[in-house]
Amino acid sequence: MRDHEGALQKALIGHLRADTAVRALLGDPARVWDEAPGEAVWPWLAIGRSESRPVAADGCGVEHTLSLRCASRFPGTEEARAVLAAVRAALHDVTLEADGVRTVSIRATYAEVFRSHDQKRVWGVVRVRAVTEESGE
Repeated sequence: MRDHEGALQKALIGHLRADTAVRALLGDPARVWDEAPGEAVWPWLAIGRSESRPVAADGCGVEHTLSLRCASRFPGTEEARAVLAAVRAALHDVTLEADGVRTVSIRATYAEVFRSHDQKRVWGVVRVRAVTEESGE
């Protein structure tokens, strides 16, 4: 069985980094990571919590839930909301593929924007549900 989690993460990061709307908001190259570097330029997007479980289906399916975190220092919520909207649009009806694994379906299921306790940052979270299968590579 292939590494569905690693393949999905690789494909997701690559796809978001290549998206023009995401690049317009997060720089070129887009600041999309598994983990933000210590001195990251703001705003940025990183993969946070993720979970997966096997799906009883042909092709060794796996269902994934990932949380993508946006970090912003913009005074209001506008920048974080724009990043989340760009991420949702970039993932709408897309097929992602890497390392012999492809998405059967992927969609944003939840989004939230909130301020940090010290009011110096705005955080955005978009939750993504995906189902992957082996592509036969």
